[in-house]
Amino acid sequence: MGKGEQGEEWDGVRNYQARNFMREMKIGDRGFFYHSQTEKAVVGLVEVIAEAHPDSTTDDERWECVDIKALWPVKTPVTLEMIKADPRLADMVLVRNSRLSVQPVTKDEWAVVCALAGISD
Repeated sequence: MGKGEQGEEWDGVRNYQARNFMREMKIGDRGFFYHSQTEKAVVGLVEVIAEAHPDSTTDDERWECVDIKALWPVKTPVTLEMIKADPRLADMVLVRNSRLSVQPVTKDEWAVVCALAGISD
């Protein structure tokens, strides 16, 4: 996870809904780092360090991204199965659309996932 304090672009997102969620992000917003390809689990926390700007990996003006930096890994990875099994997270976007790379998390969902991960935010 990560490039240290300088962070890096969350680039390569080519989904309009995900891009629109990034456009809503503000500096200091925190998020979960979720491995979607392999273990399908929340493995760390990240923080937005630059608001939406053109994605440097394309000349297509439609695509924007934010910059993020890694904060810390979770103590216990929170798997998609754990999330789906927890009734408190039944309405989480991840449960309904685990393929969307950027998605909102409510304050209550954040607290539940942090508790499952063994961290306090």
